[in-house]
Amino acid sequence: MLERVLFLILMLSVGVGQDAFAGKERSTSDRIAARDFPSIFQAWSPADNLKGEDPLAVTARHDLVWHGVGWYGLVWDKRPSGLGEALDPVSIEKGRKMRKALLELNPNIILIAEIRYRDASRRFLPADHKWWRRNKDGTLTKGWSEGRFIQLDFDNPEYREHVAWRAGAVVESGVVDGVLLDWWSDDDSRLELAKMVRKAIGDEHLLLANANDRTTPRTAPYINGYFMECYRSKTPKDWQSIAATLKWAEKNLNPPRVNCLETWYHNSREDLNLMRATTALSLTCSNGYCLFSDPNPLPTGDHRHNWYPFWDSNLGKPTAPGVDMPDGTIRREFENGTVIYNPMGNETVTVVFDEMRTIAASGKTLKSHELRSPGGDIYLKGKTK
Repeated sequence: MLERVLFLILMLSVGVGQDAFAGKERSTSDRIAARDFPSIFQAWSPADNLKGEDPLAVTARHDLVWHGVGWYGLVWDKRPSGLGEALDPVSIEKGRKMRKALLELNPNIILIAEIRYRDASRRFLPADHKWWRRNKDGTLTKGWSEGRFIQLDFDNPEYREHVAWRAGAVVESGVVDGVLLDWWSDDDSRLELAKMVRKAIGDEHLLLANANDRTTPRTAPYINGYFMECYRSKTPKDWQSIAATLKWAEKNLNPPRVNCLETWYHNSREDLNLMRATTALSLTCSNGYCLFSDPNPLPTGDHRHNWYPFWDSNLGKPTAPGVDMPDGTIRREFENGTVIYNPMGNETVTVVFDEMRTIAASGKTLKSHELRSPGGDIYLKGKTK
């Protein structure tokens, strides 16, 4: 504990605390509120179809991004890195430069760091360390069936304290606005971990958790947003579950809320109806962020995705909540247009407006439009995007 206190004193003495870096930056809540819609997030992996565009500029197209601490240039003070509880001050300077560059490109971007607590590579801790989770026969427990990572023993109170301290150190650096905890559910150990992480990062920083398409009532008071990694999206029931969890999260998680909805393609990245359905569901049922990406089982990196021109539509901000319509769709009004979500299992519907609208999916300007299921679209006022 003394080592931790001395490190914080050092951080403050050299001006590496968050306040020293904040300058005239707007608060996290202000940046969340100031952004226009649709809002897209990046989960670790980038949009990889924008060849020739600067990678940092591609990242800055997204309004919320998370990655491991190393992506920001941050380096833990010990080896193996899983033992670290403090960050190298030189690496913090590097991370602050990246933050500044991203905010210059997108003043409303939110930056999140994943804090590993459930599994990690074998290099994360010494091979014989007590924080690895082991099977009854003493062998290490795999992170998942086909994965190379090893599970960590977050049932251990000492280890949970260590995880919380690392989360606090990362946000104290001023490089990110909050942290993400992957593989989330509502068990006793995670509840204690959520309490400890919230205490460590304070109320001014964000805590996101990957609950997939489930709700977590016990840990909800400590969480600002779900990463909804929706690996099930092939039936109407799947989409109903996704919508129900998203609506629940918008009402029950801790504000400011930053719910991040992701679905995977079924056949290819050209499943544009599914991309539009995901985007429209996020827009009509939340004030959050969305992503349409590659399925995890692919041999390439998880969450890689295209940047779609559909996402360049400028809706401005919502002017009313989403409304369930008699035809089975959900409709929401924005400053610059209307969004309609047509869920899987519903019929094709005819959308009619009193004036001409530009349809984001096609670029056509019409008064009426056939919207298939599953799908969604953005209907912009005026004749251009």
